[in-house]
Amino acid sequence: MLGTSRYIFRGAAVALLAALLAACAGGPQLTEVRKARLLERAEARWRALEQRDFDTAWTYTSPAYREVFPKALYRHKFSYMVDWQLTGVEFLTYDARAAVASVAARVMSKPVKHTSAASAAIGAVPSVIHERWVYVDGEWWFSANL
Repeated sequence: MLGTSRYIFRGAAVALLAALLAACAGGPQLTEVRKARLLERAEARWRALEQRDFDTAWTYTSPAYREVFPKALYRHKFSYMVDWQLTGVEFLTYDARAAVASVAARVMSKPVKHTSAASAAIGAVPSVIHERWVYVDGEWWFSANL
């Protein structure tokens, strides 16, 4: 009888340890609702960039970024010489421990002014931009490069 209770105690201790490790190892889980919200915010940020509404695009940056970089400084990092057109946003990966997701924004870009016949002939150029988004206080924020 004493041996049986020892095995029960060990089993309970192992189960408790496994539960504790699982709780410590993970951050917020990526639910379908959170994933949809991420893609919605990534697309909304790019729609603001398309419209050259850099003040609105700034509001999607992380709270930590906004504490350091005011809107005016953020606005100056963009060129007014390029037009963007978002063609899609795609979810790539999620790291629950860091609460960081990666998305790919597919964008067509073209110069506002054609400085040569070659630039006019090339037209819009497709590109894929990989972005990091952090999940903080129940919301997704664009993790701008510093």
